[in-house]
Amino acid sequence: MRRSRLKKREYSTLSDINIANLVDVVLVLLIIFMISAPLLQSGIEVKLPQTKAAAVTEQAEGIVLTLDAKGGVYINDVFANPKDFESKMKKALEVKNTQTVYLRADSMVYYGQAIDLISRLKEIGITDIGLVTAHNEKAKN
Repeated sequence: MRRSRLKKREYSTLSDINIANLVDVVLVLLIIFMISAPLLQSGIEVKLPQTKAAAVTEQAEGIVLTLDAKGGVYINDVFANPKDFESKMKKALEVKNTQTVYLRADSMVYYGQAIDLISRLKEIGITDIGLVTAHNEKAKN
């Protein structure tokens, strides 16, 4: 009998949209992206030696080998352990299907470290090695 006395509730559709929650979510996402964007910068900080030579304007195909000021070696911006350097270099050459290597070395790196790295590349069989430098604007005559 109780059931017969209870009235069924009627629900109506809500036609208004509350955008306050949507704005909150969007603002939180905006803040997250603003904080994380600078952290996503790729590359190793290297101060290249400056020369009078003209800078290359076109993007050349090849593997970029970076030698930072502390002596760390990076293959395409990925750290390479000195013990595994040869195997990682061969794998990178196979993936890119090239025999060209561009060496970016910090200006504070000892000459012997760069020459040692070049000799290890030659042992692998790479003969096309380019040295990357920065263009010196003050040296123009």
